[in-house]
Formats: sequence, structure tokens, C-alpha cells
Amino acid sequence: MKTTFTPLEALQKLEHFCAYQERCHDEVVSKLYSLKMTTDEIDQIVVKLIEGNFLNETRFACSFARGKHRMKSWGKIRITNELKMRNISATNITLALKEISSEEYLETFEQLSERSWNSIQENNQLKKRKKFCDYLLRRGYESNLVYEKVKEMEQN
Repeated sequence: MKTTFTPLEALQKLEHFCAYQERCHDEVVSKLYSLKMTTDEIDQIVVKLIEGNFLNETRFACSFARGKHRMKSWGKIRITNELKMRNISATNITLALKEISSEEYLETFEQLSERSWNSIQENNQLKKRKKFCDYLLRRGYESNLVYEKVKEMEQN
């Protein structure tokens, strides 16, 4: 594999990298560092990627939120935290969360909680409650939703 790249080669490589799937600025910058680019070159390449619409933080955030909710059934808290770890702005996080309709969100939550409750093989009711709540909280669902659901599930 080639170890050094000219800024033009790096730009072309990153255009393919961004065209393949949405990327955030952090991913692009660390990729450029791995290609041994200087800070000035990185800045120039990032600007060119943004101008060429290869790199768009808002588009990334929206696509990330939709994808993680639909494919991995993540809740809004987990999605928000993951986007924050990628240094996405609060404005873009808010826009991204609007991509998930409240009907779709609650439907996913219902399906996930039903499946989870029924799959927990635990005779001790307290332990079953804890496992159920921990699982849904880890997935990023709001605690009030989780605790209302656990009460509902115990009554059935």
C-alpha cells in the first residue's frame, strides 16, 4: 500500500470514502491523518469536500439517526450521545431526532420491549424487572417510558 499521498490523491480518495457512506468531519479528519496529511492540507481538503457536497454534517446526523433507530432500534438518548461523541452540533442533533416520527419511535419501543420482556428467562420478578429496564435504558430509551412499560408488563 502507498504510504504518502499528494493532496489531490488524498482528495480523490476521500471523495470515494464520503460517497460510499455518509461521514462526519471527525471520521474524515482522522482518515486524512492516517494518510499522513499536514494540518493545512487537511483543512483545504475538508473545505473542498464540503464545497463538493461530499461532506455534510446535517445530512450525516439525519442519516445516522434514521439508520440507528430503524436498524438497531436505538432510542433518542443513545443516538444523541453517539452523535455528541462524533462532535456533531446540538442544532444538527435536534434536526436529526426530528427525522424519527413519534409514531415510529413508540412502535419500535413497544416491539422491542415486548420481545425483551418475553425473552428474559428469570423467575425472580425483581431481577426480571432490572434486566428489562437495564436493557431498554442501554438502548437509549427515556426512563419514564421504560418504567411505565415495566409496570404495564407486570400487570399482564
